[in-house]
Amino acid sequence: MPRWMMIRTWRVAALSWGLTCLALGVHAQQGADTLRVGSKRFTESYILAEVIAQTAAPQLKQAPVVRQGLGNTAIVYEALRSGGIDLYAEYTGTIALEILQHSGPMTREEMNAALAPRGLGVAVPLGFNDGYALAMRAADADRLHIQSLSDLAKHPELKLGLSNEFIGRADGWKGLAGRYGFTQQPTGLDHGLAYDAIAAKQIDVMDIYTTDAKIGHLNLRVLDDDRKYFPRYDAVLLYKLDLPQRLPAAWAALRKLEGRIDERAMIAMNARAELQSAPFDVIAKDFLAGGAKAGSGAPRGWIAKLLGPDLGRLARQHLLLVVLSVGCAILIAVPLAVLVFPHTRLRAIVLGATGLLQTVPSLALLALLISWIGAIGTLPALIALTLYALLPIMRNTVTGLAEVPLGLRQAGTALGMTHPQSLRVVMLPLAFPTIIAGVRTATTIAIGTATIAAFIGAGGFGERIVTGLALNDSGLLIAGALPAAALALMSEVVFEGIEYWLRRED
Repeated sequence: MPRWMMIRTWRVAALSWGLTCLALGVHAQQGADTLRVGSKRFTESYILAEVIAQTAAPQLKQAPVVRQGLGNTAIVYEALRSGGIDLYAEYTGTIALEILQHSGPMTREEMNAALAPRGLGVAVPLGFNDGYALAMRAADADRLHIQSLSDLAKHPELKLGLSNEFIGRADGWKGLAGRYGFTQQPTGLDHGLAYDAIAAKQIDVMDIYTTDAKIGHLNLRVLDDDRKYFPRYDAVLLYKLDLPQRLPAAWAALRKLEGRIDERAMIAMNARAELQSAPFDVIAKDFLAGGAKAGSGAPRGWIAKLLGPDLGRLARQHLLLVVLSVGCAILIAVPLAVLVFPHTRLRAIVLGATGLLQTVPSLALLALLISWIGAIGTLPALIALTLYALLPIMRNTVTGLAEVPLGLRQAGTALGMTHPQSLRVVMLPLAFPTIIAGVRTATTIAIGTATIAAFIGAGGFGERIVTGLALNDSGLLIAGALPAAALALMSEVVFEGIEYWLRRED
């Protein structure tokens, strides 16, 4: 019997638990001197996060932490409110209508008065307005004589593809449809993918940010908001109120960004990212050095993106998330399965509960965890991945124990073994191959699901995938998907080796 393998597996699980505690301890010990900058999941927000971080960096004792691509407004705002980040670039219209749920535009003074009880403030208007608008192909707009949103409302046959955030926002589709009388039912699309869809004539109208670089590139017509539904979306810094006192020199440097970025500069920076595949940190560095540069050379190919300097860092983050979460799941699922195995009804309830966890969408679970535990990054990602890994390990442990022949169980009893002794010496060793198969399945699930953790700043190969979606960059998507697939294949090879070893021991 491969008892030595059992002991080694438990040691690995215990080590994973220790590493988890260490990782979370390091995360918790990020000092008061650390500036944490967040961003949403679209090009402009990525760039502005780098501009903010690089502006403050010379005034800090340690490099700022940039949490890129945290998702939509709800997630990045929750990260700010809970202390996961210290500030991010937001827009006045979003603050007034989406965050504060106000019925109309607000002055900065009114916003600060409403945000102060939440420990937040608004400051440093960056100098440009990036409003919402609807756009369509200019050729179709000319053919149908559509210049404004009122004109668009007269053409219910046109197909709308709108971002999911815009459809659900307080200042988004519902209010716009009510103001103009739209009867179309829009299709929800990722903002970056919508540009491909409108170019391929799969949709006719999409929502855009007025500083998007691809508006002119794809020859789109921005429709006039003739009934003045959309407020101004002036870019500002939304920050924790303790930040100026905690990091006064960095805050003084950030205040110098006021009015420094106009619409033309922002469009130029967005164009470098979306049309030339320039890295966000390089774009920010060039802007702060004297303005957005046009850039030179052809965009990087997907192989260059695959072998980029971040490959090692992302691989370590992804592997750490998988190893820690599966190790924690082993420590929880195996003892729990052993505990409930003799009790049929309780076993069904526990397995049903862990099965129910599998039905919860990963993004929804991550958003809930951020709200519940008040943190972003590694901690909620590990909790989510551990919960998803429980079912296959627990189910296979129960199945493995159930498959132990009754005669062998009785033989142990006849030899005078107590139940714990029979479990340790007879049942668990026989169930071990089935348990390993469950760990194998859980590992595969964790490798795939860990890519979603990038939405809350946990890193890993999903960071490239999330950024690729935001930029509609298929090369960057491939550069994130291929290493994740390679990691899954490597895990299969490892488990094949373990199973071969077990067969030899038998």
